[in-house]
Amino acid sequence: MTFGDGSKRQGAFVLASKGLTPGKLRGLQRISNPKGTLTMLALDQNNSVVDMAGKALRRAGEDRAPTYEEVVEAKLDLMDPYYGAWSAVASGSIPPHVGLLLRLERTKYEMSARNAPMATIEPGWGVAKAKLMGADAVKLLAQFEPTEPESADANFALVEKVYDECRRHDILLLLEAVAFPFDGETKKDDSFLDRKAETVIESARVLSRYCDIYKAEFPGTLGRESDQQLEDNLLALDAVSERPWVLLSAGVDFDDYLVQVEMALGAGASGVLGGRAFWKEYFEQGDAASREAFLAGIARKRLAQVDELVRAEGTPWFSRYGFVAEDLRAVRAVEGWHFRYPAG
Repeated sequence: MTFGDGSKRQGAFVLASKGLTPGKLRGLQRISNPKGTLTMLALDQNNSVVDMAGKALRRAGEDRAPTYEEVVEAKLDLMDPYYGAWSAVASGSIPPHVGLLLRLERTKYEMSARNAPMATIEPGWGVAKAKLMGADAVKLLAQFEPTEPESADANFALVEKVYDECRRHDILLLLEAVAFPFDGETKKDDSFLDRKAETVIESARVLSRYCDIYKAEFPGTLGRESDQQLEDNLLALDAVSERPWVLLSAGVDFDDYLVQVEMALGAGASGVLGGRAFWKEYFEQGDAASREAFLAGIARKRLAQVDELVRAEGTPWFSRYGFVAEDLRAVRAVEGWHFRYPAG
C-alpha cells in the first residue's frame, strides 16, 4: 500500500513471520546501535572472576578466597546476574540507556562420562525472572561438541527448552556455543585444536536457528592456520549461521582479538560480545582506584576501538533477516493486533 508521502507500508506480520515479535525486536533495538550492528561487553564470568580475585588477594599476602561481598563490589564494575545485576541496577552502576543482557547458565557444570560439560540453569534463576526484572535479552552458554553425543544431546535439549521459554516470554535470546576438550585433552592439545574450526562451524549449523543472536568463537587459531584458511573458516561459519552472529573473545589478548574481529566483520559478523580481552588485567591493578582507572582508561579505549570497527564494517542484524532499515521504518501493526499477541 502506498501512502500520501510516497512510502510503502508493510504489516507487522512480515516481522512476526521471521520471529521478530515486539519483545524480540525491542531487545534488538536496545542492544544495537542505529546502524544495526552490535558492540557488547561480556561481564558475566563468575568462575574466572572469583579465580582472578583470589590471585589478587594472594599477591597482597592474603591466602583466602574472596567473600561474596568482595565479588559483589567487583561485579558493580564487571556485572552478572548472581552477584551484580540487582546491586548494579539499584546503585545505578549500569546506566539507564545501556541495554542489559543477563546470563542464564550455571557456571559450574555436571560432566559426562567423557568429562564433557553439561549445561544447567543457575538455581533460582531463569527466563521469566530476567524478563520480570527488565532485562533486554538473556544469554545462554551451552558448550557444544557434536562428536561427544552425551553432552551434545543434553545441551541441545537445554537450548531448545530455553528458546521456547524466550519465545513464550517474548525476550531476546543470545546463544553462545563453545568448543571444549574432553577425554583428558587440554585446549593446547593438537587433537583439540585440529577439530576446533569444524566444531565451531558445525555447532552454528545445528544451533543457530534456536536463538535471535548467535555468539560464535573464532573458528581456528591465529598463527596455527594460514590467514586464507581462517578466512575460509569464517565464511563457512557465516554461511551456516541462520541468525546474525557476533564474535566472542574467549580470553585472548586484546591485540589478537582485534585481528580476529577485523577478519570476522569482513566475513559477515554483525559485531562482538567480548569479555576478558577488554578487561582481564582488572584484577592485576593494585587497589580499587587503580582498577577504576584501568576500566576508565585502557579498557574503555579498547572497547571504543572495537566499536569503531563494528560500526564501520559490521553487517546490520536486520540484513540477516532480509530487511533494510527502510523496511523496518515502514512497518505498521493493524488494529486489534494486541488481541492476538502473544501468539501461541
